[in-house]
Amino acid sequence: MIPAAFDYQAPASVEEALQLLSGGGDTEIKVLAGGQSLLPVLKMRLAAPDLVVDLAKIPGLTGIREDGDRIVVGAMTTHHEVANDPLVAEHLLLLQEAAKTVADPQVRHRGTLGGALVHADPAGDLLAPVLALDAELVISGAAGRRTVPAAEFFQGLFTTAVGEDEILTEIRFPRHTGWGARYEKFTRVVQQWSVVSVAASVRMDGGAIAEAVVALTNMGSTPIRASSVEQALAGCAATAEAVGAAVAGVAEGTSPPADLNGDADYRRQLAVVLARRAVLAAAGVS
Repeated sequence: MIPAAFDYQAPASVEEALQLLSGGGDTEIKVLAGGQSLLPVLKMRLAAPDLVVDLAKIPGLTGIREDGDRIVVGAMTTHHEVANDPLVAEHLLLLQEAAKTVADPQVRHRGTLGGALVHADPAGDLLAPVLALDAELVISGAAGRRTVPAAEFFQGLFTTAVGEDEILTEIRFPRHTGWGARYEKFTRVVQQWSVVSVAASVRMDGGAIAEAVVALTNMGSTPIRASSVEQALAGCAATAEAVGAAVAGVAEGTSPPADLNGDADYRRQLAVVLARRAVLAAAGVS
């Protein structure tokens, strides 16, 4: 299908973009990042904005850099760049693992980390790793910049802390240098959205897990941090039996969807299986 007619602006600065967003009044405005979520919606006429604001020409929104004890990823950085950056590989291995699984090479070269996070599809592959890694998301608006922790950023189905007159500019991660990581993703067909996925990263101390972070994809309307499992894994021996016992309750308190890919109970069982695999792989246990 062909999208409904709309006006198009490509601002050259964050300030210019914010001015466009704040001056809309009754005008419906959509922000275009990589376009891998927005363009299909426009083509199917599930949205018919009056104006599309393209962020592609704004300098400073791309790239990956060090800033003190943080690794900073620009919101317009593509999945391909995240998946292949040496800083990400060294300090944010879980993010790299997940980025490699996003869709196909064409989508990874166009889609952006910030666009995926603001779209906030609960089946999206990068939300859970960002939550697990305790990222902070920097949002710019007319009143200035504000920083929101990932635990408060995802507010509901396709809903985030970014207001209609704001844009996400960068994502700041504490370093997880030396942590093992695995993103275990289950799909019915290749390149499909996750039926269920588990993001896990662990810091080892000898043969035991000293610290662990675990988050779930598509087990609710937002990504879910499995805090009780993380506590159970701390000090746990890196064995199949011990890890299996620690992750047995990973689906407790979740509200997975029921659709053609599986009902809620199926997803809960699948989450346990994937959590066990992800933690063991992150710990280096085959």
